[in-house]
Amino acid sequence: MTFRKKTLLGIILLILTTSGGLALKLYRQPLGPALELPTVTQPNPTRTTIPAQQTPLALESTATEALPTASQTATPQPLCGGPAVMNILAIGSDARGQHYLYGLADIIRLVRVDFVESRVSILEVPRDLWVEIPEISDHYNITEGKLNQAYLYGNTGLGYYDGPGEGPGLLARTLNLNFGAQPDHYLAVNMLTFEAIVDAIGGIDIYLPYDVSAKTPENPRAFGVEAGQHHFDGRTALWVARIRQYHTFGRAENQNIIMCALRRKLLSPAVVPAVPELVRSFRRYVQTDLSPEQINQLACLASQMKGTDVVFASFPMEVFKGAKIYDPQLKSTTSVLEADFDVLREYIDRFQQGVWPDPNLVINTTPSPAATDLEFACDD
Repeated sequence: MTFRKKTLLGIILLILTTSGGLALKLYRQPLGPALELPTVTQPNPTRTTIPAQQTPLALESTATEALPTASQTATPQPLCGGPAVMNILAIGSDARGQHYLYGLADIIRLVRVDFVESRVSILEVPRDLWVEIPEISDHYNITEGKLNQAYLYGNTGLGYYDGPGEGPGLLARTLNLNFGAQPDHYLAVNMLTFEAIVDAIGGIDIYLPYDVSAKTPENPRAFGVEAGQHHFDGRTALWVARIRQYHTFGRAENQNIIMCALRRKLLSPAVVPAVPELVRSFRRYVQTDLSPEQINQLACLASQMKGTDVVFASFPMEVFKGAKIYDPQLKSTTSVLEADFDVLREYIDRFQQGVWPDPNLVINTTPSPAATDLEFACDD
């Protein structure tokens, strides 16, 4: 090989190496600003060798004694190249457009993803809790509000918050301050994007075990869906997820059913091949600090899980009570939920440790509109 050819080959290899390094960097780069909270993500466990117990030889015995040996105990490794555990703050924004400048947190869920046990636990946190909101007191003297307002105040539209993570960042800090929650990452989806995702996969097939209706004596013609098997497009799925027929807890049950149906459709043989392209198409329309690598890890784990490995949890209804409070921002009285925050903090601590919901408990797979069960799992 001539000197010129060697030089050309070296340049090509250098370009390929540099390009590969850049691609890897982009693959691992978060898609949005990080939360910058102290995290509870656990490092990958290491394999350990535990020496076997050695039994002293009995001098008087003529029995053959086995030589002491070292036994290798393999610690289970996380699946799909993920961490042992990843905690995600999931948010459903009520913003109507494709942007995330404004909008309240209509849905707030803490999601614990266990890559070792192949299990996902999802905890609903009521949006109407009246809480202390940190880091924005210099804007109109705001120190308190509904939990869902923290997300609105943190997003860039109002300009109240200049800390890390925008709206999800302030909501995460509010959850941490009041309840000790420590999400590692966040994912927020607005209403328009949710509708588009459901429509992009051809809708979802869903079984409703009870009627869902907005009908009232004053409005008998309002939209409703009877119990039974249905096929929902994005608009109908969003409506069912948002309707508050009984109370906010029954509304969460509707959302659980929708999420199970969405998971089922995404993992169906007809849709699975299209999931990577769906992720690429919609990732700029969501608000997240997950990297493409982490999204792939989550998708990989989802494909290996059973429906009953996805468990939805909720706080006991009796720990909450309704109240009215004057909101100085709205300049009006608003309905809120009050609770003993020490009790909620204990539940969240157990949730983050992975001991609640009990991994060994047989979970109900038939939701109730009264939402009396603390745990509910997908049925397949």
